[in-house]
Amino acid sequence: MTEGPKAQGRPMPGRKRPPPLSPHLQIYSWPITMAASILHRATGVALAGGTLFLCCWIVAAASGAESYAVFAAAANHPIGIFVLFGFVWSLAYHLLNGIRHLAWDFGRGFKVQTAKTTAALVLVGSALLAGLVLWAGLLSRVPA
Repeated sequence: MTEGPKAQGRPMPGRKRPPPLSPHLQIYSWPITMAASILHRATGVALAGGTLFLCCWIVAAASGAESYAVFAAAANHPIGIFVLFGFVWSLAYHLLNGIRHLAWDFGRGFKVQTAKTTAALVLVGSALLAGLVLWAGLLSRVPA
């Protein structure tokens, strides 16, 4: 059985070089617009998970002081603060990128450079907004 030109690494007829076998992350570049699109979907999923966190908070508050103390201790742990920051960042990113998509619905922001700039602004803006919210929240905590 003979192998075809693709399997042997020879160019296909009419092509100068062989087609790639499969692109992979080491050679594939991620444009910021693609990363923004993937992050928009991922933050939507994270918001669904974060809603469970909020439900636990409400149930703990409704269950009494003892249950709420357990939840508050978990939320004040560094991992809990990290989860809370992730939820707030996901909310900020999804909100800002949703505004970006709303502009697209009106036919604005489709030029390549504009799309790249707004994607970068959404990334930076969401990190700043989430950091500001977390900072304000940590400042307003009352020691036990």
